[in-house]
Amino acid sequence: MTPPEKNPKQEAQGQTPQGEIRLGVGVSIPENLLEFTFSSSSGPGGQNVNRRSTKVRLRLSLDDLPLRPSAARRLRTIAASQITDAGDLIITCDTSRSQRANKDECLDRLKELVAKSMVAPKPRKPTKPSRGAVERRLKAKRIQSDRKARRRPNHDE
Repeated sequence: MTPPEKNPKQEAQGQTPQGEIRLGVGVSIPENLLEFTFSSSSGPGGQNVNRRSTKVRLRLSLDDLPLRPSAARRLRTIAASQITDAGDLIITCDTSRSQRANKDECLDRLKELVAKSMVAPKPRKPTKPSRGAVERRLKAKRIQSDRKARRRPNHDE
């Protein structure tokens, strides 16, 4: 059996030939797990807004994403406001007057979220201020203290 031919148009859109969508390096998801719903959009656009369903809502269960547990935790933190109690990620887009453009924008946002979640944060290395920085801070405090002391009335008399 020969492998299926590669479609350059699908690859340009981040799709693999088997009906999967590539979300990041080593992360692909079958297209049938993405649930798209369309509704009428709001805002400018004249009668186009009233007649066409251009607003796109992408719904995806986070359990279906093949991410490492640490990346999945980061994704839940990054997109906390877009996750339902059932564990579904919802991405909505109505910026364009075209349904296709809004669908592509939803997929781009999903790819961006997955890419951000796959990058582990750099561990913080605790440091101490340099001796010069400590001396400058203490000198500034002394100057400020003297300045305020000069404003007070003199009680020696």
